[in-house]
Amino acid sequence: MKQKQYADHVREHGITQFLHTWDRVKDRWGDELLWGDEVEYMVVTFDDKEKNAKLSLRQTEILAKLSQVVGDLTDDDTPASMTVPTFHPEYGRYMLESTPGSPYTGSIPDLLSVETNMHYRRTLARRHLKANEIPFTFTSFPRLGTRGVFTEPHFSADDAKSSHSLFLPEEITNPHARFPTLTANIRSRRGSKVAINLPIFIDERTPRPFVDPTIPWQRSIYPEDPEAKNGAALIDHIYMDAMGFGMGCCCLQLTFQSCNVDEARRMYDALVPVGPIMLALTAASPAWRGYLADVDCRWNVIAGSVDDRTQEERGLKPSKDSIPKSRYDSVDLYISNDWTNKPEYNDAPAPYNKGIFERLRNHGIDEMLAKHIAHLFIRDPLVIFSETIDQDDTTSNDHFENIQSTNWQTIRFKPPPPNSPIGWRVEFRSMEVQMTDFENAAFAVFIVLLSRAILAFSLNFYIPISKVDQNMARAQRRDAARSGKFYFRKDVLPPGHTTLTSGPPSCSGLCSPVEGAPAKEKLLRNCFPPVPRPPYVEDASIEDEYEEMTVEEIFIGKGSQFPGLLGVVEAYIDTLDVDEGDRLQISRYLDLVHKRATGSLQTPATWIRNFVRSHPSYNRDSVVSQEINYDLMVAIDEIERGVRRVPELLPEDYTPTNGYHSKPNSH
Repeated sequence: MKQKQYADHVREHGITQFLHTWDRVKDRWGDELLWGDEVEYMVVTFDDKEKNAKLSLRQTEILAKLSQVVGDLTDDDTPASMTVPTFHPEYGRYMLESTPGSPYTGSIPDLLSVETNMHYRRTLARRHLKANEIPFTFTSFPRLGTRGVFTEPHFSADDAKSSHSLFLPEEITNPHARFPTLTANIRSRRGSKVAINLPIFIDERTPRPFVDPTIPWQRSIYPEDPEAKNGAALIDHIYMDAMGFGMGCCCLQLTFQSCNVDEARRMYDALVPVGPIMLALTAASPAWRGYLADVDCRWNVIAGSVDDRTQEERGLKPSKDSIPKSRYDSVDLYISNDWTNKPEYNDAPAPYNKGIFERLRNHGIDEMLAKHIAHLFIRDPLVIFSETIDQDDTTSNDHFENIQSTNWQTIRFKPPPPNSPIGWRVEFRSMEVQMTDFENAAFAVFIVLLSRAILAFSLNFYIPISKVDQNMARAQRRDAARSGKFYFRKDVLPPGHTTLTSGPPSCSGLCSPVEGAPAKEKLLRNCFPPVPRPPYVEDASIEDEYEEMTVEEIFIGKGSQFPGLLGVVEAYIDTLDVDEGDRLQISRYLDLVHKRATGSLQTPATWIRNFVRSHPSYNRDSVVSQEINYDLMVAIDEIERGVRRVPELLPEDYTPTNGYHSKPNSH
């Protein structure tokens, strides 16, 4: 249906729905920590005769099979008190997404069940695939969009009727109407195909200048076909022209429930500066469309792949309506009302819908939150189904979610859904998915512990948004985790504090007091009181509050005022009642983060790049051939299963887990 005609309708009713939610839950308080992960897989099929690893386009059948299997399972069939997991469709027809069947709580056994849970989901998926199909947690498929055969079955890009891509067939996309419609609507709203250009990695024999011989420069099927030769495809770059290149990537996302709306807003703000650092540390995607790129991460590819801004909005034609970023990008505004959030931190241009802003303010919503929502609502809806146009705004949030969920940012602030026990949540979205469940669990455990440490110690991570944006750009550079520098706050402790101390715990019977020591807590929890504004706050210049640090310094610490992210997590664990075996397992996860941060273990991106460059058939020309890709995928499967040792990537004692089990009787 006609998008423009209904965009204002969706925006107006979306705000009405948000206001109904706000009135219902703005004073809701006391929700416990519940949290979950989302892991995305790509299903790869192996043709051993041709030495070709291809994407399997059987998502619909696979999901039907898995939902039947999962439907037949009872919680008794699953290991160690786990609930039956859920599998969901994703954009790519070769992708699956999995989540735990029910959220984790703040208990230590739950924290330590994440790896087991992830492993169980992988095993379940693998068990119901064909013998030559394997589910990979792998960020970007190196041969997606190459000239050869990269899908099973093979299709031609000449029939790419929703994307008009030179490289990706229509069949790469999930067939549900939402996905091809999204693809076509982004293209039509923008007025051209999307254009993504990654700098190519210049190796000894890479042609200079690099003009990609695999682009069908002369194709003439769709009106956009000449765009590549008319300047959309840059010299010395890998050019990609479709939503599938970005939305076909896999990532690892975490969502946390907060005590109340204010705590969710504090948590959102604190995680904003952490987003780029975690992107650099989890970097896992150096190869695109059959070439090695000079970047290590997916972020700008996805941002470009859904960039529906018109030429005016992109500033290419004169207009007062310019929008600085794609709808998939890093956060533009801090949103907490806490006194530590100074107005100077929101220093990046963030246009907002003035009418919606006024409407929210008139309803009693504070300026910070009103601006955040009004900023999200400068976007048009990307898909509207005519049968959902009229909704009961008191019981539905579909119109609100239509805009909210197509603003894909590093962190997402999530209001409670209607008719649901779920509270205010924050989603952490920047990390790349890792090749093993051990790594994915390690980063999940680290982030949930960091989120608690931030609240327990009232940590302040604020730096100007413009610096966070610069960090996002730096995080994607080749080898950023080892050689990059990032802006970070120098003094993260509350005023007057020189060491990490937490406020008095409100234990509610869950503490074990020790004579003369503060009581230790058995649960990771919510509901930490904010630090009141001291009577006198020194207003030094904002520029003095942060400096450039290496990733190692950000994690390990620098100077007396900055204990490092690992330091604050360790100090937080010391406030918990954790037995020795559990503490040891947590240490294994934190040790992975530590070794990545110091560079003694490589990022997946570095490991993949080195694998390609040291392959016997690599010609030092930046090309990831079919054979190299096949051997790479075989190697990654062997690494995940523990049959290939890679001490440069994983700890010496890595074994795929059926899981470490915390002893429930010790709690």
